[in-house]
Amino acid sequence: MAVDTKSRDSLARRRWRAFKKNRRGYSSLLIFLLLLVTTLFAEVLSNDKPLFVAYQGRFYFPLLKNYPETTFGGDFETETDYRDPFILDRLSADGNQVVFPPNPHSYNSINFDLDQPVPSPPTRKNLLGTDDRGRDVLARLIYGFRLSVLFGFALTAAGTLLGIAAGAVQGYFGGRTDLFFQRFIEIWSAMPELYLLIIFASIFKPSLLLLLILLSMFGWMGLSDYVRAEFLKGRNMEYVKAARALGVGNLTIMYRHLLPNGMTPVITFLPFRMSGAILALTSLDFLGLGVPPSTPSLGELLAEGKANIDAWWLTLSTFFVLVGMLVLLIFIGEALREAFDPRR
Repeated sequence: MAVDTKSRDSLARRRWRAFKKNRRGYSSLLIFLLLLVTTLFAEVLSNDKPLFVAYQGRFYFPLLKNYPETTFGGDFETETDYRDPFILDRLSADGNQVVFPPNPHSYNSINFDLDQPVPSPPTRKNLLGTDDRGRDVLARLIYGFRLSVLFGFALTAAGTLLGIAAGAVQGYFGGRTDLFFQRFIEIWSAMPELYLLIIFASIFKPSLLLLLILLSMFGWMGLSDYVRAEFLKGRNMEYVKAARALGVGNLTIMYRHLLPNGMTPVITFLPFRMSGAILALTSLDFLGLGVPPSTPSLGELLAEGKANIDAWWLTLSTFFVLVGMLVLLIFIGEALREAFDPRR
């Protein structure tokens, strides 16, 4: 077992070195991780609440706690509106200090000080303009990027786990089990996925969880075929027969012996599956079947750009973010495929 573990570690190191030799894929991975880590702190980058307030000798952190307006000399007990000119004057007075994020807009904050109709073009206050409701486009892109990537991770993980389980059972047991699963997949794949999404969207309240469950129900079938093929090929190997003869259980054989050898197609397809998940979310949001309307979404921005053809900043900015994200994932997938290619 120690020798086997050592050989696997050596193989993993060789694959990692092969991946790093692909400069395009490795650079894409670094850029994608940098963008992901940056947008994970979207509230710090883009928010209509200050990061820090020093008022009358006391320190306040509005991102972590909501403060009533009376805290800063206002008249109401409601949550403070830090864009109110009266509050800004109080916070900017002598001895006080207020620090806003680099982009002082949240994804749902509306700019009421615009001097032109919405959607308004880029200005110093709104670097990428506003949408048709007066919301900052840059803020919605930052939050929308994070939402798309995290949803893509979740959908890819759910579909991968289901695909591995289904393919492993089919390939290992074979026979009638494989035949039954194949007929079930043929019937299930013939279901009209879009019509089901429309039906469920009209019955239930739209949410990310509902969308994740519905898409996961259909997203596992493509991967299960590759895992099934690997298990069919490996189940008659000598080491598997020896493990059966020694009384090793089926689950142990599947997990310890067959699954590591069948992970190559799974890993190489992960970036492509994630890009497909992001495209699915964007397409459904564009059609109005995705997340709730107030949620920042790239698909919603594209739909607003379609409804406002003259607002070029809506379409172009969202297009570059979406295409750039998908290109990075494709380059990462190509590098992984080359690194895991046994012929190399």
